[in-house]
Amino acid sequence: MTQAPSTAGRFDHLRGALREFPPLLWSFLYFFFLLTGYYVLRPVRDAMGASGDVQAVFPPALVEWAAARGVALGELTLQVLFTGTFLMMLLLQPAYGALVSRFPRRVFLPVLYLLFIACLLGFYVLFGREVPGRGAVFFIWVAVFNLFAVSVFWSFMADIYSDIEARRLYGFIAAGGTIGGFTGPLITRVLVNQVGVANLLLVSAALLALAVVCIVRLGRWARLRELERGRAGNDQAMGGSVLAGLRLLREQPLLQAMAVIMFFGVGVGTLLYNEQAAIARAFYPGDEARTAYYANIDLAINLVTILVQVFLTRPLLVRFGVAPVLLIPAVAILLGFAALTASPLPLLVAVVQVATRAGEFSLAKPARETIYTRVDREIRYKGKAVIDTAVYRGGDLFFVWSHKFLAAFGSSVVFGAGMLVAAAMTFGAWRLIREQAKLPAAPP
Repeated sequence: MTQAPSTAGRFDHLRGALREFPPLLWSFLYFFFLLTGYYVLRPVRDAMGASGDVQAVFPPALVEWAAARGVALGELTLQVLFTGTFLMMLLLQPAYGALVSRFPRRVFLPVLYLLFIACLLGFYVLFGREVPGRGAVFFIWVAVFNLFAVSVFWSFMADIYSDIEARRLYGFIAAGGTIGGFTGPLITRVLVNQVGVANLLLVSAALLALAVVCIVRLGRWARLRELERGRAGNDQAMGGSVLAGLRLLREQPLLQAMAVIMFFGVGVGTLLYNEQAAIARAFYPGDEARTAYYANIDLAINLVTILVQVFLTRPLLVRFGVAPVLLIPAVAILLGFAALTASPLPLLVAVVQVATRAGEFSLAKPARETIYTRVDREIRYKGKAVIDTAVYRGGDLFFVWSHKFLAAFGSSVVFGAGMLVAAAMTFGAWRLIREQAKLPAAPP
């Protein structure tokens, strides 16, 4: 009897927020279409990464080079793909910096997504003709697309919402992405056998086109808000160096703390994911049992994430600010890895995986993104992009190779090292809390 009014109150608040903030619906739909489109592609990417056909994954020249030197390329597929992804992130930073510096937001945001759509049309041709080496190019592109597209999404949200509004609404907006995480794989599962892999790329392109529609609608509203706040210049090209993001990372303690969290947070996820795969193979030798194990984990992650996003993220951010919302997931991960060091069993691995990913998506990520509402646009678009792309993939690269070494000593050693990584991430969270407290309070 006592729960119903509370639940009804939550949804009354959501209805009130939609009336008070018309862009909330478009923001929700933008993130929904973006992540649905990504999750349509993700199973295709993962299949490429797990493929035993090196001819389909890698270009013929690389296959021949590896064979001539006795390198078993098939045993290093993920390591090579992660290395290529990191290098591509570094190469694309100047191009992204040039786009952001020279064009206003109303131009570079749609152009960026239209470039992604054009790439998908190109991959449609490659997959339709079964061009050798398509797997590596597609795997790397999907990773680049995901990080740049999501980073730009949150940068745009920081343009639209104030700090106070972000604390109230980011949980709801993030839930749009979580629902997309449900919808995308479902679309792939239902359609892949009927239309084939190549046509799934067209489905994803159509979803990104809908995201562009949302960008246009939000852009109009953002300009009105900026006029009301006396910040009409925010829709002009920001100028500056194309490599300003790297300079900002070197100079800004706030971005350095963000980078520490990102690097070691990726490390936690990478060590856990790779060791989970080894434990699942040992305890569930059959493909069906192993698939069910992974499916149950993904279901639990999405369920916990959306419940926390809808019912807990807003009250925690509004009442307590970012400090507990950053520290709670970090401390939970640290304790989880301590437990895994003592007892690396599949059930406990699953529990820690759920806590790690759900905590990131529902608490830590929205908390970090609210901080960007209080900084200037150059930090918001350029500095943030370096952290969300190059630092992220640098962490992936470092820890995927580190796991290769640590795994030789057993699961307890992997998770023991993970404790140290989680401690470093917790330190980064503490440092970020201190640095963001120095920022001037944003007007409501």
